[in-house]
Order: sequence, then structure tokens, then C-alpha cells
Amino acid sequence: MLLRQIHYLIALAKTRHFGRAAEVCHVSQPALSSGLRHLEETLGVTLIQRGQRFEGFTPEGERLLAWARRLAADWDGMKQEAALCNARLTGSLRVGAIPTTLPVTPLFTEPYQAAHPGVRVEIQSLSSERIIRQLDEFELDLGLSYLEDARLQGFRTHFLYRERYVLLTRATSVPPRLDWAKAAEYPLCLLTPNMQNRRIIDAAFRDAGVTPCVKVETDSVFALYAHVRCAGLCGVVPHSLLYLFEMRQEVTAVPLEPELSRPIGLIARQQDLPPPVQAAAWDIATRLQLQARFDALIESLNLAIQPND
Repeated sequence: MLLRQIHYLIALAKTRHFGRAAEVCHVSQPALSSGLRHLEETLGVTLIQRGQRFEGFTPEGERLLAWARRLAADWDGMKQEAALCNARLTGSLRVGAIPTTLPVTPLFTEPYQAAHPGVRVEIQSLSSERIIRQLDEFELDLGLSYLEDARLQGFRTHFLYRERYVLLTRATSVPPRLDWAKAAEYPLCLLTPNMQNRRIIDAAFRDAGVTPCVKVETDSVFALYAHVRCAGLCGVVPHSLLYLFEMRQEVTAVPLEPELSRPIGLIARQQDLPPPVQAAAWDIATRLQLQARFDALIESLNLAIQPND
């Protein structure tokens, strides 16, 4: 019963609304409110500021909410460990991925599902900031994001690959390589300015002393490719995305100079006893050879990229 009340508290923190929290927990609102009051009585402290509607948590409630999240996560891990005792891992693996890594996720989820068919994988497209926050609040098991982030201190990380940037284009008579100044002259479709990928690209254009000719902005890599494929625009994308894009004769990828690269990796909360679903995923990720696979995509287009030391 106490664990159910803890889940009520976590749902209320996520929805900030009594009615929506009740829906998430599949109970009536009176049942949720009664359970939360019973939790307060058990702990001997007021957790919630109440009025005609939810008004937030008390300072004591904010402190105890972190413990509630940890208890819920530990209980899920305990259930997963029990499932392992029966030689079958079950549960949910929750992964947050920055948008440019979404096309890469099947290379990870396919072997994971083959090894652990009883686990349901949930993948969310999130900013690097939200991935870190939701990992810290036990709302995610793993993150797939940039590793060059000072906020990752204290998190567990594993390098997967360095993304290298190319110009995706349908233009004819494109040179085999382009510098950033020349790339800025092409009509571009780029990701939106609030995304870290776009900030990295903007910095490269600034370093070249140019302003890019941006015609369309989108928060979807799929929409970006559609505008290259169907609207005659160009895009600046990590070479890992070539794994997903349909590279026909009229669409090609041109390496940009000087080379711009950023490390991408797996991120998890540092725990003495990581949940089994997370530990199994981590083990599979350490055996992936993504860098060689993505670099081979460039080589298949006869566009050699010199690797960084």
C-alpha cells in the first residue's frame, strides 16, 4: 500500500494536477487524495500545498520527493532482478535520445530485443538538458547524447562514436569537399536554434566568419531530409544519419572542412546496483562498433573521411 502511495506522489509531481495524476495511476481522484493524505500521516509531515487545486509541494515535500523516486526505481530494479532469477528479464527500458541520434537507436534496440524479448523499450526524443534532468529524477534509465557536457560529472558514460558533419544536397556539380564558408552559400534547412546540434553548426559558421543562408528550420531530422529530397534545399547533418537516409543518385553527402566532430555516448545515473534492464543494455552498448559502421557509410559514397586521433 505504501508503495502505491509513493507512486501517487511521483505522478502528482509529474502532472502537477490531482485529476491527471489519478488518471496516470488508474484510480479515482478521491482515492488518490486519500492515499496521499495517508502517506503524509505515515511520515508525519505535510508534503503538498493544497487549495482548490494543486499548488505545489512544501519544502519538506520537495525533499522527500527525491526519496520517493529512488524508492520507486529500486522497487522496479528489485522486480527485474527477481525476473532474472527465473531466467527471463522483464520490465521497461526508458531511453532518452537527442533527435540526431534517433536513427541510430535501432542498431542498439535490435540486439537488445533479441537478447531480452520480455523487455519493452520506450524511446523519447529529448534535449540533452531534459535527458540529464530526467535521469537524475529516475524518469529515464539511459540517455543517448553528447558527452562534452560539464553537467555529466557524476554520471556514468560510455563513448559510442564521434559524429562528423556533412552537407546533404541534391545540387549537381558539387565539389568532393566543401569548407564552411562555401556551405553557407547554399539554401539550407537546419534544425531549430534551441537544439544543441544547431548551436554546434552555428558555431562552425561563426568560426568561418559567415552567416548561413537558412530557408527552413525544423525540430525533426526526418523533415530536414524531406526538404533536401523534395524541396531542393541542403542540410548539415551528422554522418551517422546516413544510416537511415535513402541515398539515391541525386542526393549526396559532402564532407565539410575543417572537420567538425562531437562525441556521442550512453549516459546513466551512477548507481551501486543499476537496474538489470539498464545493466543489460549497457553491456550490449559496449559491444557495438558504431564508429566503423558510420565511417563506412561515407566510404560507400566514395567520400573518404580521415579519422581523428
